[in-house]
Amino acid sequence: MRTEKKKRATKRRSGPPPTAKKLAIRRENVARILEAAEAVFATRGFSGATTAEIAERAGIPKPNLHYYFRTKQALYRAVLDDILTLWLDATSSIVAEAEPKAALRAYIEAKMAYSRTRPFASKVFANELLHGAPAVKGFLGGAMRRLVDDKAKVIEGWIAAGRLQPIDPHHLFFVLWAATQTYADFDAQITAVLGKRSLGEADFAQAAETVSALVLRGLGLKA
Repeated sequence: MRTEKKKRATKRRSGPPPTAKKLAIRRENVARILEAAEAVFATRGFSGATTAEIAERAGIPKPNLHYYFRTKQALYRAVLDDILTLWLDATSSIVAEAEPKAALRAYIEAKMAYSRTRPFASKVFANELLHGAPAVKGFLGGAMRRLVDDKAKVIEGWIAAGRLQPIDPHHLFFVLWAATQTYADFDAQITAVLGKRSLGEADFAQAAETVSALVLRGLGLKA
């Protein structure tokens, strides 16, 4: 009897399940908050960012922000998780059955597209690494390491089959990360040298083509 009463009390407290409309509103609010937080963390750093500024940028009251993310630390971690999901998804083209040239070009273009469309994401991640990766060190040495090891085995398989020139796969990834993310992390340097106020879609297309040509030719493939 007590168990049944407890169940009914718990059900009353939790209320009815959210409707589709409420779920849609929640997704929209969370997306707005994450987008705003990404920009503020990128420009202010974790220490300089405030939830008040993030809420203002997202266009919602500060209490609403804390309804979804109780602390700044929780929000920062959510932003990083969102960014890392992007980075991992970009490797989906690198599979054993793929044609190496098409797979590597697709990966480069995906990473370059993120630098164009999500520059703040790249800067947040870069700032985190420059501070010793305190929030994501476990992820980097765990899930990300396992993923890169798996993709490295794919590349080693291509090399063993004579489809690529021999190269260290792990260092290939490091080069690709540096070559693509620099267009987001160091855009001020690139725009200054090019004499432009900002980089446009054509600039990123040219950058992707240049990086692809260098990498593919270095691996013995026609660019």
